[in-house]
Amino acid sequence: MLQSRNYAPSPHLAPFVARHYVFRAPLPEDFVMVDRLLAETAFVRILITGDWAAEVAPGRWERPGDVLFFGANARPFKVRVRGPFFIVGVALRPSGWRALSDRPASDFADRMVRLSDVWGDEAETQFAEVAKLTDDEAIVSICEAAISAQLKSPKRVNTAMQHLESVARLNSATRVEDLADQLGISSRQLERLSIAHFGHTPKTVMRRSRFLDMAAAMRGLGDPDDDYLAALRYFDQSHRTREFKHFIGMTPAEFERTPTPLLDAGIQLRQERKQHRF
Repeated sequence: MLQSRNYAPSPHLAPFVARHYVFRAPLPEDFVMVDRLLAETAFVRILITGDWAAEVAPGRWERPGDVLFFGANARPFKVRVRGPFFIVGVALRPSGWRALSDRPASDFADRMVRLSDVWGDEAETQFAEVAKLTDDEAIVSICEAAISAQLKSPKRVNTAMQHLESVARLNSATRVEDLADQLGISSRQLERLSIAHFGHTPKTVMRRSRFLDMAAAMRGLGDPDDDYLAALRYFDQSHRTREFKHFIGMTPAEFERTPTPLLDAGIQLRQERKQHRF
């Protein structure tokens, strides 16, 4: 049985951290799970137990370390786990990214690297301390201390990107041109900001959000408004199929009959953030 729990960040870290999560799966030793990740945000993930690897090229599986940094995904990121596993994660907010790094988020988009490549060896050592713990509250406390140590300038939160975060999560049918108008900036300016903070263009951000909203509806997660779902519907079946193949590597029919427990956990977290506006 998969046991996924998530926690809100402390108020002082709320502009930078979307959510903490603790994921335990007491599976049989010989059980193999292959799934896909499709993250809207960058993540720190600490792989505490389990034979875990990611497909970095067709047929090539790697695990560069136990404390890893994952950029946001514009394509499905395939992962494989053998046996029982225990993972701790921190989802980072795009609008606060530049307070945590001087490098653009696009440097890490669709990539998995050791955390030391992003924040140095000391940060990796700090996060690794959670491997000694079993209490969720203590685990979150260690993660928060490690994130706090990386804050370069707490004032570097981009309000335009906060708006993009909110719209992408709550109203993914919004056009990019309308977003730029709402912010009073050009589409080109919006694109530059989005690439620097999200790692992808605003068009990709909104396309991915529409897909995740539709995937949530197909999985029976959340309770979307009928009119909103109608706005999400793709132009035709071929368009819908193309988007599903792009973002999850399956047709809609294949997705409906294929278990995706890790992806579903991410979708559930997203739905909870929608409902509670955090």
